Amino acid sequence: MLGFLVTMAWGAPERVQVGNLVTEGVPEVPATVRERLRQYQNARSASLVDFDASGGSVLVTTRFGETTQLHRVASPGAARTQLTFFDEPVYTVVPSPTDRDRVLLLRDVGGSEEYQVVLLDLASGRTTTLSSGSGRCGDPVWSSDGRQVAWIQSDPEGTTRRAFTMDPADPASRTERWKGEGAWSVADWFPGDDRLMLFQYVAADDGSIHELTLATGAVRQLNPSKKKISYHDVALAPDGQSVYVVSDMGEDRAGLWRMSTGKKAKPELLSKGVDAEVEDVVLSDDGALLAFTTNEDGRSRLMLKRVDGWSDVPVPDLPPGVLYGVDFDPSGQNVGLTLNRAAAPGDVYTFAVGQTSLVRWTSSEVGGLDPATFVEPEMFRYPAKDGLQIPAFVYRPRGEGPHPVLINIHGGPEGQSRPYFSSSTQFWVNELGIAVVYPNVRGSVGFGRAYHQADNGLKRKDSVADIGSLLDWIGTQDDLDAGRVAVIGGSYGGYMVLASLEDYADRLVGGVDIVGVSDFKTFLANTKDYRRDLRRVEYGDERDPKIAAFFDAISPLKHADRIQDPLFVVQGANDPRVPASEAEQIVAAVRASGQEAWYMLALDEGHGFRKKANSDAMAEAIVLFLESIYGGTP
Repeated sequence: MLGFLVTMAWGAPERVQVGNLVTEGVPEVPATVRERLRQYQNARSASLVDFDASGGSVLVTTRFGETTQLHRVASPGAARTQLTFFDEPVYTVVPSPTDRDRVLLLRDVGGSEEYQVVLLDLASGRTTTLSSGSGRCGDPVWSSDGRQVAWIQSDPEGTTRRAFTMDPADPASRTERWKGEGAWSVADWFPGDDRLMLFQYVAADDGSIHELTLATGAVRQLNPSKKKISYHDVALAPDGQSVYVVSDMGEDRAGLWRMSTGKKAKPELLSKGVDAEVEDVVLSDDGALLAFTTNEDGRSRLMLKRVDGWSDVPVPDLPPGVLYGVDFDPSGQNVGLTLNRAAAPGDVYTFAVGQTSLVRWTSSEVGGLDPATFVEPEMFRYPAKDGLQIPAFVYRPRGEGPHPVLINIHGGPEGQSRPYFSSSTQFWVNELGIAVVYPNVRGSVGFGRAYHQADNGLKRKDSVADIGSLLDWIGTQDDLDAGRVAVIGGSYGGYMVLASLEDYADRLVGGVDIVGVSDFKTFLANTKDYRRDLRRVEYGDERDPKIAAFFDAISPLKHADRIQDPLFVVQGANDPRVPASEAEQIVAAVRASGQEAWYMLALDEGHGFRKKANSDAMAEAIVLFLESIYGGTP
């Protein structure tokens, strides 16, 4: 498709639009760069969705075209059969517990995150939208008999959430059961399918669990305390008398607890002696077996228990990586999981209960590259200005160096950098000779409540100071070039990029801000209503004069003239979390101060790029930007 040119009134570089991609100041990508990237861009990962109702095959998501879609794998190593063929990616996928041909999906358009609940009939390929078509739906949950579906849906405007149930076979059966304020989701159905377990999220360190009686709409809080307690995951016992929860229960680290759903008996800690944060928990259908994962400095560990007697069941010796999608098959005799490693993309595996041999179901391609060339990260800690030890991963190129450095800062801020496979990271390290550092600055999750809360409110800039301490550490490494350090990050990580460029202009050579916050006041004013109060808990309430003044002091937009290094800003036009106005205003302000700013806007994307053509274009442009700021090909 031919592009067209538009000159912005405020004197910006020419705006070039090709299809849904708009760029300003981004040079044309040479064919040689595209060719160098091609193999890395064609690496893919597979993720386990579930065993199907028969238990004989698995459903996975992976990308074979532009977007991630649903596939079935009939047996270990068998060819993947694609089941969905949508233009937009498939998000949540929930198979029926009783009918292998009925699957629930969440779908949106253009990255808007206005998810709707859709029923997919795999036999015919036809879809039926079950939700109203407006607002934003949370993950749907099947009743145990497969005859009803429940979900939480937000109003199109405002912060009200509503709980709905529906018989998918009867379009007229959609019924509102409850409404309330805040962030709520359906966790499960109670036995008898007359009650729902609801989870309320207030913040990463604050939540609660409730029982909703469908006939009356009455809600009863189940958790035993009204003090701030985090709840990360729940698994309801088949008899409905108890629930297994991943919670810190007011302690520093999240553990695995069992508590009664009836009288408020004292919760029982089940993960005694586990020196790591517990992450996920899942029960077999009969409740006899329980699996949970722990987060040990970013790497996962799997544990399997027999509930009766709480005895260990042996599990395979898994290589270091990150686990997700752990589940039991309908018989409870097999466990499935996705294993994603820094040097290997995600793939689906199973093992039989009581055995330690791992069965591989998928073999995700890596573009014809030799996996032996992929670099494993080194986990280390460096001291902050106040003595706090900051965990981080570093990917070091082969050779003596000194190598240029790219600091990659995660979003959230309730996020965590973990050793996932990243084709971009492997390209930067192997092809460009760049050392890539992933810090988990204060405020990151996975290291306890105190560490997570260490950047809240008026302590926001303490996490930016952790980047300064990382620059100090880089200066002590003989193989790293402290004179060629850049920063990259997305979402809150994008804010960190902008703040770092302002505070450490003399120690950095440039930065890439992807869907980042540039001003906390304008961000809170323009983010979607259903997110605003959640973000105020983390960042502070801009209606408080003290907080408003603090925001003025720390927001990059207010001090854009301090950005003295080249900047590349990437944004999705439909982003409901960090609106595109955050990107437009920082680009304009940086240019107004005389500094170079590249800009890329995808008209069919939201909070990050999900379509392959867009993500490829972004990756190519980032390579050009890095080569330009490092002074040619590193």
